[in-house]
Amino acid sequence: MADSTSHAVVGVVLRVREGRLEVLLLDGELPSAPLARDESLEAALARAVDVGALAHVEQLETVALAGGTIATAYLGLAAPDAGLRGEWRAASRVSVPLVAAAQARLRGKLSYTNVGFALAPATFTISELREIYVAALGHDVSATNLQRVLVRRGVLERVDGRRAPGRTGGRPAALFRFRSARLEVTDEFAALGPPR
Repeated sequence: MADSTSHAVVGVVLRVREGRLEVLLLDGELPSAPLARDESLEAALARAVDVGALAHVEQLETVALAGGTIATAYLGLAAPDAGLRGEWRAASRVSVPLVAAAQARLRGKLSYTNVGFALAPATFTISELREIYVAALGHDVSATNLQRVLVRRGVLERVDGRRAPGRTGGRPAALFRFRSARLEVTDEFAALGPPR
C-alpha cells in the first residue's frame, strides 16, 4: 500500500483511428510512473509514455487513486500513425474516470481551439477530418459546416493535390492541412454541440 506522500504521473493518450476514439494502455492500464524524489512531473510522464511521439500534451487533473496514491494525469493526443508502445483500445470500452475526463477535455477543446491538428494526419480531406471530429466528439458533424467554421477561423488551409475517389467513385477530394501544429484558441465562445 502506498503511503500518504506517494505521487504518480498518469498519461491518458488518445487517438482517432478508423473512425474510433482510442486510448493507449500498457499491460491493461493507463501508462503511469511513480514520481521520484526531485523529479519533475514532466520527467515522470516521459518515463510512462513516449512524449516525443505525441502531437499535444497538457495537464488534465490531479486525483486520489485507490490505495491513497495521488496522481497527476496528463492528456496526450497522438496522430493515427504515431509509434507508441502499448495497446490501443476503444475509449468507450475503458471505464476509468480519467479517460472520461480526457474525452470531456478533448470535446471542449475541439470547440474553441485548433487541437484537431494533434489527431489528424499531415494532410487530409474534409471527409477524413469529419470522421476524426465525429469520433472525438461522439456525435455527428456536418462536413460542410466543419469546413466553413474551420476555414473561417483560419485553422485550415488548402494544399496542392487531390485525393483519388474511393470505391464508390465521385470527384477527387481537395486536400487540407492545419495552419499550425501548436495549440491556439480560435473562438473562445464556440461550442460544437450535438445536432438537435
